[in-house]
Amino acid sequence: MNDLENLLRRALADWQCGWSMGTFGAIAEFHHDDGEAAVVDDPATLTRATARGGVALDRAALAAVVPVAYEMLSPKRHRWSHALALCLPEVAARRACRATLSELGPDDGAIREADRGAILFDMGLSLPQSDFCIRTRDAALLAVLRSSVGRSLLEPGNPAMAAILAAHPHRVAVTGIGRVEVFQKIGGPDTGGVSPPGPHTHVLPRLLKSGRTHSANAPIPDGLMPLASLHPGHPVIGPMGEDRAFDAALHAQFQAFLEIYGLPEAVAEKNRALAALARGEAPDGFTPSESRPARSALRLALRQEMHRCGHLGETGQMRLLARWQARFEPAAADDDVEDDRPGH
Repeated sequence: MNDLENLLRRALADWQCGWSMGTFGAIAEFHHDDGEAAVVDDPATLTRATARGGVALDRAALAAVVPVAYEMLSPKRHRWSHALALCLPEVAARRACRATLSELGPDDGAIREADRGAILFDMGLSLPQSDFCIRTRDAALLAVLRSSVGRSLLEPGNPAMAAILAAHPHRVAVTGIGRVEVFQKIGGPDTGGVSPPGPHTHVLPRLLKSGRTHSANAPIPDGLMPLASLHPGHPVIGPMGEDRAFDAALHAQFQAFLEIYGLPEAVAEKNRALAALARGEAPDGFTPSESRPARSALRLALRQEMHRCGHLGETGQMRLLARWQARFEPAAADDDVEDDRPGH
């Protein structure tokens, strides 16, 4: 467990790493820029915050955490996503799952001392593994919220949601292993219809209706719930979702995470494919495993090797990879792909 705690501690100080808590369709994210000043920086308690948001992990809860590293295919055939999910058994992970707006009282657990004592309200989104909350001291907003306690925020005629969107209170996602707080404005009319860069939240009722605790394509083992995700720096996707030149160090870093915390069948299939490619084998001689994680792992290996070989100028190996991709990742192979931002 010390290895995991040290990994998380290093990630908190790494501006290329992002964090998220919530569920499929309601998520709070923390990101910080290179050189951005921290207003709270406490490695001992696994806590970091900037003027825009923060993340805090509960060290005591880490003893029960099951880390799961995974990659997912993107519909863009040169990309993929990756994450390290911090999971708990379902029984330990489940929260109150409140279905209506509920006042929880002063937020004594706020990351910044200045925010302690502000009033926390559960938005009542019925999330299984997270209390998705707003926090405010604004008297006008408090009056509207208190008049709507016990009602659904999505109920027709409820004034609370419009008041929240106008006032931009802090959003706080609380789980059994910590919290993410967002201080910036809510994405909407006041932000040009887009979420601001850095810490932000998404609440998407269409996805919430699925009742999922995570994307169907995220290979979380049965019986576990992901309560937080670490999103390490990505070798081909930049901080704003843009394509970037292949970063071999970031690729190697996450492959090391996979070897330790990845699903054994996916890791084994990727390593088997990489070994065959290193030997120069033709794709016709490779029999892929039939499980879905293994199929994805094979396609991921081919995408990643194409980037790596392109970076090194290994044109002969790229020609071999093109043959493998033609066989194992035809143009119509989109049955198990996900977007680049799981949970959105």
